[in-house]
Amino acid sequence: MSTPIGLPALLGLNSFDLAETSHIEVDPTLCLTCVTKACVAACPAQLYRLEPDGGVVFDHAGCLECGTCAVVCEHGGVVSWRPPAAGFGVSYRYG
Repeated sequence: MSTPIGLPALLGLNSFDLAETSHIEVDPTLCLTCVTKACVAACPAQLYRLEPDGGVVFDHAGCLECGTCAVVCEHGGVVSWRPPAAGFGVSYRYG
């Protein structure tokens, strides 16, 4: 019986063609007013980072394009999510 492959290894199989600009925009001013910072906890790729001042920083490299951040954002519009430009984004390599 083989050992199941873990999430980090599965994510490592994906390939990413990155555009110069992110397909997700975060308004840092509004993020400072957010109490829950749900995007930080909800992102399956862990691409949102909480800053010491309470702000949130997003790095689009490695984005799985699931849209979870747009759904959990309680400010509705703090996170602007659109699909990456044609030819860019994630290519799933497993499953």
